[in-house]
Amino acid sequence: MLPWGSASSPGRAALVLLAAASFPGRGCPRPGPLAPLLVVPARGRKSRDDPPAKSKEGRINRPPPVDPAELLVVQKRYRSYRQIVRALRCEFRQEMVRQWEMKKLEQQQRKEEEKHHQLMEWNDAENRRLQALREERLRQEEIAERERLLKVAQVRAATLEEFMKEKEKEVLQLQEEAKNFITPENLDERIEECLNSLKNYNFAIDKEGRIVKRSTLS
Repeated sequence: MLPWGSASSPGRAALVLLAAASFPGRGCPRPGPLAPLLVVPARGRKSRDDPPAKSKEGRINRPPPVDPAELLVVQKRYRSYRQIVRALRCEFRQEMVRQWEMKKLEQQQRKEEEKHHQLMEWNDAENRRLQALREERLRQEEIAERERLLKVAQVRAATLEEFMKEKEKEVLQLQEEAKNFITPENLDERIEECLNSLKNYNFAIDKEGRIVKRSTLS
């Protein structure tokens, strides 16, 4: 059973064929180009080229008479209707523009929020990276400072040890020299030793500092 009833009449058969040709994917498959429809109308309507009927040959179509008062009322109402429709269109247009602007603003805010979120994530990642680099640098600086302090302490210890060794040598030398010092206890002995060991300082030297001539003691 077709949706337009029975397809027994030629007109309905033509409609079925036209619908099948217009929607090839919904009806019968379309194997190729359509042939022209040669179907006689069901009610016998005449075409555009047929002459008018004999009963209507001399007829002139005249518009129905219009009441002027009614025409004014109708024109006024039409003007009012057009104004109302124009106002509604303007209002709807403004509402659509407002909704479009709000939607655009929401999209822009959403994009800005997403961009801000991405920037904050990038900032956090960059802060973590810089913090790791800073901690590593501080750790290296601390190790280098410890090594420097250790070297300074070693140098100071070596310097102090060398200084103590020099002082010990000086003390030992002074102790050795102190054996020949003149004290109240060995004063007489030293005087006697000096008198017994005479020294002659009356001599001449050459340019190289060698003694060339010495006088005898009388």
